Amino acid sequence: MIHLGLPGAGGSSVQRDDADQVSAGRDAERAGAAQFDDDADRWLVNKARAGDMDAYEVLVRRHRDRIYRIALRMLGNRHDAEDIAQDVMIQVWTALAGFAGASSFTTWLYRIVVNRCLNQIRRRRWTRPVLEGDPQPVAGAEDMVIARQRAGAAMEAIAALPPDQRAVIVLHQLEGLTYREVAAVVNISEDAVRGRLHRARLSLLASLRSWS
Repeated sequence: MIHLGLPGAGGSSVQRDDADQVSAGRDAERAGAAQFDDDADRWLVNKARAGDMDAYEVLVRRHRDRIYRIALRMLGNRHDAEDIAQDVMIQVWTALAGFAGASSFTTWLYRIVVNRCLNQIRRRRWTRPVLEGDPQPVAGAEDMVIARQRAGAAMEAIAALPPDQRAVIVLHQLEGLTYREVAAVVNISEDAVRGRLHRARLSLLASLRSWS
Protein backbone atom coordinates (compact mmCIF):
# COMPACT_ATOMS: atom_id res chain seq x y z
CA MET A 1 0.00 0.00 0.00
CA ILE A 2 1.28 3.46 -0.85
CA HIS A 3 1.05 5.88 2.08
CA LEU A 4 0.51 9.40 0.86
CA GLY A 5 0.26 11.23 4.17
CA LEU A 6 -3.00 12.85 3.13
CA PRO A 7 -4.80 15.22 5.50
CA GLY A 8 -8.18 14.16 6.85
CA ALA A 9 -11.38 16.17 6.80
CA GLY A 10 -10.31 18.13 9.88
CA GLY A 11 -7.05 19.25 11.48
CA SER A 12 -5.16 19.59 8.21
CA SER A 13 -3.00 22.42 9.56
CA VAL A 14 -1.96 20.27 12.52
CA GLN A 15 -1.08 17.42 10.19
CA ARG A 16 0.96 19.78 8.02
CA ASP A 17 2.84 20.94 11.12
CA ASP A 18 3.47 17.30 12.05
CA ALA A 19 4.69 16.60 8.54
CA ASP A 20 7.08 19.56 8.77
CA GLN A 21 8.47 18.26 12.07
CA VAL A 22 8.92 14.77 10.64
CA SER A 23 10.70 16.22 7.62
CA ALA A 24 12.97 18.31 9.86
CA GLY A 25 13.83 15.23 11.89
CA ARG A 26 14.53 13.28 8.75
CA ASP A 27 16.84 16.09 7.57
CA ALA A 28 18.96 15.76 10.70
CA GLU A 29 18.91 11.96 10.69
CA ARG A 30 20.08 11.70 7.10
CA ALA A 31 22.73 14.43 7.26
CA GLY A 32 25.67 12.15 8.09
CA ALA A 33 24.80 9.45 5.54
CA ALA A 34 24.03 12.06 2.88
CA GLN A 35 27.43 13.70 3.39
CA PHE A 36 29.14 10.33 3.00
CA ASP A 37 27.20 9.63 -0.21
CA ASP A 38 27.95 13.12 -1.55
CA ASP A 39 31.67 12.68 -0.89
CA ALA A 40 31.66 9.32 -2.66
CA ASP A 41 29.76 10.78 -5.61
CA ARG A 42 32.14 13.72 -5.89
CA TRP A 43 35.16 11.40 -5.89
CA LEU A 44 33.58 9.26 -8.62
CA VAL A 45 32.55 12.34 -10.62
CA ASN A 46 36.12 13.69 -10.55
CA LYS A 47 37.47 10.32 -11.69
CA ALA A 48 34.84 10.03 -14.44
CA ARG A 49 35.52 13.57 -15.67
CA ALA A 50 39.17 12.56 -16.00
CA GLY A 51 38.09 9.76 -18.36
CA ASP A 52 37.81 6.86 -15.90
CA MET A 53 35.02 4.72 -17.39
CA ASP A 54 35.04 2.37 -14.39
CA ALA A 55 34.23 5.29 -12.09
CA TYR A 56 31.39 6.34 -14.39
CA GLU A 57 29.94 2.82 -14.36
CA VAL A 58 30.05 2.73 -10.55
CA LEU A 59 28.37 6.14 -10.46
CA VAL A 60 25.60 4.90 -12.74
CA ARG A 61 25.11 1.71 -10.73
CA ARG A 62 24.73 3.76 -7.54
CA HIS A 63 21.84 5.75 -9.00
CA ARG A 64 20.26 3.80 -11.87
CA ASP A 65 17.50 2.15 -9.79
CA ARG A 66 16.33 5.46 -8.41
CA ILE A 67 16.53 7.12 -11.83
CA TYR A 68 14.24 4.44 -13.23
CA ARG A 69 11.91 4.54 -10.21
CA ILE A 70 11.47 8.31 -10.38
CA ALA A 71 10.81 8.10 -14.13
CA LEU A 72 8.29 5.29 -13.67
CA ARG A 73 6.43 7.15 -10.94
CA MET A 74 6.41 10.35 -12.98
CA LEU A 75 5.39 8.75 -16.27
CA GLY A 76 3.42 5.65 -15.24
CA ASN A 77 4.75 3.78 -18.26
CA ARG A 78 7.50 1.18 -17.98
CA HIS A 79 8.73 1.57 -21.57
CA ASP A 80 8.94 5.37 -21.29
CA ALA A 81 10.69 5.07 -17.91
CA GLU A 82 13.30 2.72 -19.35
CA ASP A 83 13.90 5.10 -22.27
CA ILE A 84 14.29 8.07 -19.93
CA ALA A 85 16.66 6.13 -17.66
CA GLN A 86 18.85 5.12 -20.60
CA ASP A 87 18.84 8.65 -22.01
CA VAL A 88 19.77 10.14 -18.64
CA MET A 89 22.67 7.72 -18.17
CA ILE A 90 24.05 8.71 -21.57
CA GLN A 91 23.43 12.39 -20.88
CA VAL A 92 25.28 12.17 -17.56
CA TRP A 93 28.42 10.97 -19.32
CA THR A 94 28.32 13.79 -21.86
CA ALA A 95 27.26 16.47 -19.35
CA LEU A 96 29.69 15.72 -16.51
CA ALA A 97 32.11 18.30 -17.85
CA GLY A 98 29.47 20.93 -17.14
CA PHE A 99 28.83 19.80 -13.57
CA ALA A 100 30.26 22.66 -11.53
CA GLY A 101 29.64 21.14 -8.11
CA ALA A 102 27.48 24.05 -6.91
CA SER A 103 24.91 21.46 -5.77
CA SER A 104 25.26 17.81 -4.83
CA PHE A 105 25.59 15.36 -7.69
CA THR A 106 22.26 13.76 -6.75
CA THR A 107 20.48 17.12 -6.93
CA TRP A 108 21.98 17.75 -10.36
CA LEU A 109 21.14 14.22 -11.52
CA TYR A 110 17.54 14.17 -10.26
CA ARG A 111 16.96 17.59 -11.82
CA ILE A 112 17.94 16.05 -15.18
CA VAL A 113 15.58 13.10 -14.59
CA VAL A 114 12.62 15.27 -13.56
CA ASN A 115 13.12 17.70 -16.43
CA ARG A 116 13.31 14.86 -18.96
CA CYS A 117 10.11 13.40 -17.50
CA LEU A 118 8.32 16.75 -17.61
CA ASN A 119 9.32 17.19 -21.25
CA GLN A 120 8.04 13.69 -22.00
CA ILE A 121 4.73 14.41 -20.24
CA ARG A 122 4.21 17.54 -22.32
CA ARG A 123 4.82 15.59 -25.54
CA ARG A 124 2.53 12.66 -25.02
CA ARG A 125 -0.97 11.66 -24.01
CA TRP A 126 -1.82 10.32 -20.59
CA THR A 127 -1.57 6.56 -20.24
CA ARG A 128 -2.78 4.35 -17.44
CA PRO A 129 0.09 4.02 -14.93
CA VAL A 130 1.58 0.65 -14.05
CA LEU A 131 2.67 -0.50 -10.62
CA GLU A 132 6.34 -1.19 -10.02
CA GLY A 133 6.99 -4.89 -10.51
CA ASP A 134 3.34 -5.34 -11.54
CA PRO A 135 2.89 -8.51 -9.42
CA GLN A 136 -0.04 -10.81 -10.11
CA PRO A 137 -2.49 -11.19 -7.20
CA VAL A 138 -2.88 -14.66 -5.70
CA ALA A 139 -6.19 -16.21 -6.70
CA GLY A 140 -8.74 -15.91 -3.90
CA ALA A 141 -6.58 -13.56 -1.81
CA GLU A 142 -9.19 -10.83 -1.46
CA ASP A 143 -7.05 -8.61 0.77
CA MET A 144 -4.21 -8.64 -1.75
CA VAL A 145 -6.58 -7.80 -4.57
CA ILE A 146 -8.04 -4.87 -2.62
CA ALA A 147 -4.57 -3.65 -1.63
CA ARG A 148 -3.46 -3.80 -5.25
CA GLN A 149 -6.55 -1.93 -6.40
CA ARG A 150 -5.94 0.72 -3.75
CA ALA A 151 -2.31 1.11 -4.81
CA GLY A 152 -3.37 1.30 -8.46
CA ALA A 153 -5.91 4.00 -7.63
CA ALA A 154 -3.22 5.96 -5.80
CA MET A 155 -0.83 5.77 -8.76
CA GLU A 156 -3.59 6.80 -11.17
CA ALA A 157 -4.43 9.75 -8.93
CA ILE A 158 -0.77 10.79 -8.86
CA ALA A 159 -0.55 10.46 -12.65
CA ALA A 160 -3.57 12.77 -12.98
CA LEU A 161 -1.91 15.57 -11.00
CA PRO A 162 -0.49 18.58 -12.82
CA PRO A 163 3.16 17.83 -13.64
CA ASP A 164 4.59 20.37 -11.18
CA GLN A 165 2.58 18.86 -8.31
CA ARG A 166 3.36 15.33 -9.45
CA ALA A 167 7.09 16.03 -9.32
CA VAL A 168 7.08 17.20 -5.69
CA ILE A 169 4.81 14.33 -4.57
CA VAL A 170 7.05 11.75 -6.23
CA LEU A 171 10.27 13.26 -4.90
CA HIS A 172 9.10 13.98 -1.35
CA GLN A 173 6.34 11.53 -0.55
CA LEU A 174 7.49 8.51 -2.54
CA GLU A 175 11.26 8.98 -2.85
CA GLY A 176 11.76 10.49 0.60
CA LEU A 177 13.63 13.64 -0.37
CA THR A 178 13.46 16.48 2.15
CA TYR A 179 11.79 19.82 1.38
CA ARG A 180 15.21 21.36 0.86
CA GLU A 181 16.28 18.59 -1.52
CA VAL A 182 13.05 18.81 -3.53
CA ALA A 183 13.39 22.59 -3.73
CA ALA A 184 16.92 22.22 -5.11
CA VAL A 185 15.89 19.59 -7.67
CA VAL A 186 12.89 21.49 -9.09
CA ASN A 187 14.53 24.90 -8.56
CA ILE A 188 11.85 26.52 -6.38
CA SER A 189 11.73 27.71 -2.78
CA GLU A 190 10.93 25.40 0.14
CA ASP A 191 7.74 27.39 0.74
CA ALA A 192 6.73 26.74 -2.87
CA VAL A 193 7.43 23.02 -2.36
CA ARG A 194 5.15 23.01 0.69
CA GLY A 195 2.45 24.84 -1.26
CA ARG A 196 2.56 22.40 -4.17
CA LEU A 197 2.56 19.44 -1.79
CA HIS A 198 -0.47 20.82 0.04
CA ARG A 199 -2.41 21.31 -3.20
CA ALA A 200 -1.37 17.88 -4.46
CA ARG A 201 -2.45 16.20 -1.22
CA LEU A 202 -5.84 17.91 -1.33
CA SER A 203 -6.32 16.71 -4.91
CA LEU A 204 -5.28 13.18 -3.98
CA LEU A 205 -7.58 13.21 -0.97
CA ALA A 206 -10.52 14.11 -3.20
CA SER A 207 -9.57 11.47 -5.77
CA LEU A 208 -9.05 8.72 -3.19
CA ARG A 209 -11.92 9.56 -0.83
CA SER A 210 -13.74 6.36 -1.76
CA TRP A 211 -10.75 4.33 -0.48
CA SER A 212 -10.59 6.04 2.93
